[in-house]
Amino acid sequence: MGTAPPSPRPSAGFKAARPGLLAVLAVAVGIIVAPLRAEELRIVPLVRDGNVLVTFQLTEGFTEQVRDAIRSGLKTTFTFNVELRLAVPAWVDRTIATSVVTNSVEYDNLTREAKLLRTRDGRMEKQDATSDDLVIRDFMTGFYRMPLFRTTALEANREYYVRVVATARPTNGVLLWPWGTGTSGQAKFTFLR
Repeated sequence: MGTAPPSPRPSAGFKAARPGLLAVLAVAVGIIVAPLRAEELRIVPLVRDGNVLVTFQLTEGFTEQVRDAIRSGLKTTFTFNVELRLAVPAWVDRTIATSVVTNSVEYDNLTREAKLLRTRDGRMEKQDATSDDLVIRDFMTGFYRMPLFRTTALEANREYYVRVVATARPTNGVLLWPWGTGTSGQAKFTFLR
């Protein structure tokens, strides 16, 4: 009268299949996600003359929808939040420095020219005007060997990495930006003195 019903237990066959199922799921997710990351971002940190120079290219960022939005006169801004971080084993990685690079374009339909503006940490870095779509694409989707960080705060023979988070404004979901809210990537380097 007072005995509880036996608790349901998975069969031995289910227990044996569970690790295999998890392995198949992990491989499937890796196959879907890994190529996407490799194609989207290219980040190259380089230490030279007391600076960490960062090259960043968002390879899939300038879609036909982005080009059409720019040609309609809509001001479009790509923001790159860049972090220099120290890899700390078995602990939370430490942020050494941050920088924000903003690339904006505004197309004038009357003159058929695009005004390009790049700011770094709120200060104007570069300003240009062009009607060439290739120049607009290259300007908007990255930067080349920009000296974002000083090496004075870095410790010798330590592994660091540069992490870049890219977002776009305006955000119209999939129409304007293929990743919704943004995308990110990182690249490691060892600081040698």
